[in-house]
Formats: sequence, structure tokens, C-alpha cells
Amino acid sequence: MLTSWLKRYQIDGFLLVLIGTVVLASVLPARGVGDTIFRHLTTAAIALLFFMHGAKLSRKALLGGIGHWRLHVTILYSTFVLFPLLGMAAKGLVPTAIPQDIYLGFLYLCALPATVQSAIAFTSIARGNIPAAVCAASASSILGVFVSPILVGLLMETQGDGGSMDTLGAIRSICLQLMLPFVVGHLCRPLIKDFIHKYKKYINVTDRTSIVLVVYTAFSEAVVGGIWKQIDLYGIGVIVVVSCVLLAIVLTINVYAARWLGFSKEDEITIVFCGSKKSLANGVPMANVLFPATTVGLMVLPLMIFHQIQLMVCAVMAARYAKSPNRPPEPLTELKPE
Repeated sequence: MLTSWLKRYQIDGFLLVLIGTVVLASVLPARGVGDTIFRHLTTAAIALLFFMHGAKLSRKALLGGIGHWRLHVTILYSTFVLFPLLGMAAKGLVPTAIPQDIYLGFLYLCALPATVQSAIAFTSIARGNIPAAVCAASASSILGVFVSPILVGLLMETQGDGGSMDTLGAIRSICLQLMLPFVVGHLCRPLIKDFIHKYKKYINVTDRTSIVLVVYTAFSEAVVGGIWKQIDLYGIGVIVVVSCVLLAIVLTINVYAARWLGFSKEDEITIVFCGSKKSLANGVPMANVLFPATTVGLMVLPLMIFHQIQLMVCAVMAARYAKSPNRPPEPLTELKPE
């Protein structure tokens, strides 16, 4: 009954697990030796997560749509230029409408790469250009490992908070903790791809478990550091409203830009779904590398809420695209925690 209710209202069950994890960390945060153990486990879990990301990425699928360069440039522009510009434009609302700490979380969100699985899933449902979606989303995810920490450093410095992170140090940490496992995983793909395919269900559980572990550790640190003294119900409401407005602006710009640039309907769908999403699977572990432990929880809170909103809105849009002329509807596939 719960599963049918979640599907009916397009609520991602994994987000409920994350909410439960935040509640658990708020009531029983890891402290002392427990905190040290969880931080080491988190480091190992992040390495495993990106190792599996690299192992699951098909080189053939990645190269399949690479020739459509105009589409890829448009999507990357939306992900790494449009989002940051909108984030900077919102500076005028700080602190009167948007608290400074929440605003920094949105700046971080704006610098993140796109999702992979859910962007491709929505493109498939809406009958878009799937090979191009695979290529664009994968390229965004890979580029994000390098581009996102640079963008975060630039955005924080622009907003007068550049002292909170060392950009070059962050890139080194990203390369060692995220990119190296990713590359090793991809190089190992010929040896373990059959194993991955056979145990795909369990590997997906491993992915989600890694993210849950990162969220618990991050929020434990944040709770000990007093996160719930920094944000209240008003702050949560602000995050929801800003997430809705941000997503609406990006979706609208992407739709009209795709049409103005003369893309086909299939390519428009790909641009809309690949250019409007932000990755939870990459964003949470990356924040754990980029920011002090006590601030990670607050930095990823806007991302967690934005993630659920983008799933719900894009599910409705995908269904509408599928029902347009010459586009028979398809069943909604299960979405991954990206």
C-alpha cells in the first residue's frame, strides 16, 4: 500500500529514508569514537560509490551520442553556467528573504553536475534522444568532479565567503577520493561488468547505503555543531520556495532555448531533463570532501529538498511529453538517488 501511495504522488521512497536518517542523526548523533569510526566508514563508502559509478558506465553508451555537440554544449551551459548565474542573481535576496547559510547551500547546489540515471529515465519516458542523454548526463557527471569544486570556490569567493574552502586543495581531494576510484572502476569494467549485471539489485542497495551513511555522518557533525539552532521551519519553507522558483526558471529557459535554437522535439526533451537536474549521488559525497564536517549537513539540505521537487515536477512533464502527438506514454521507471 505504501509503495502504491508513493508512486501515485511521485514521492521517491529513498528521500523518505534520507529524512529518517536526518531524524536519527538529530536524536542520536555520532559522537567521540563513534564519530571517528563513521568518518572513516564514510570515506570508504564514498570511494566504493564512485568505484561502482565508474564500473557501471558503459564506454560504448557514452560515445554513442557524442557527435551531437550543439546539444551537449547547451546542456552543459545550463548545468554549469545558467544555474550558477541564477544563484549569483539571488544574492540580492540575502539576508532579507534568504538566510546567508541557506543561500550558500543553494550556491553549492548550482555548481553541481547533472544526474545520470534519473535524467536518462525521464528522457526515455518522454521519448527523447536517449543516446544523447546518456552521453550528456555522463559527461556532466565526469566534468563535475573537476568543474564543480572550481565553481564552488569561485562562487563562494564572489559572495565574500571564499575563505571557507581551498579550491586547489579541494580539487586534489576530489581527484584522490572521487576521481581515482571512478577511473579505477571504469578500467575494471571489462573484468567485473558481468558481476555488476548479475548483482545489479544489490549494487544499487550499496549505492544507496553509501549515501545514507554519508548523510548520517554529515548531519551528526552538523547536529553536534548546532545546525537546528541555525535553521527553523521558516528556513525549511524558504528552501522549498526557492527550489520551486529555481527549477521553474531553469525549465522554462531550457524549453524556449531549445526551440529558439531549432532543436527537434526529441532533443528538446533531452535538454529539458538533462539540463535541469542536480545530482544527489554526487553532491552529498562531494560536499563531504569540500566543506568542514560541521557545515556539510546545512550545505546539502537545499540539495535534498530540490532533488525531491525535481523528481516530482519532471515526472509530470515527462508524462505530458509522452502524451503529445506521436508519443505514446510509457510506464514510469524506478528512479535512482541522484
